[in-house]
Amino acid sequence: MKSITLEVPDSLFWHPAKSADTVERRSRFLLALKYIELGEITSGQAAAMSGISRVQFLTDASRLGVAVADLDDDELRAEFHSL
Repeated sequence: MKSITLEVPDSLFWHPAKSADTVERRSRFLLALKYIELGEITSGQAAAMSGISRVQFLTDASRLGVAVADLDDDELRAEFHSL
């Protein structure tokens, strides 16, 4: 992976207990989440980008209401048929 520097507004630090580390972790997760929504990276890549496990990434994405799988009707039938 490559690294970039990202400037964020001071307003993200609205609470004194919000550390730069907290804002960085959340920003990495949200950026990875958007890239996965756009279909530009895999869930494994998004998890690595976020610095968390794939299972944790998928769980956190689900909590935010973001679908991480975009299966068409045939793929859904195949998934349920294998059960």
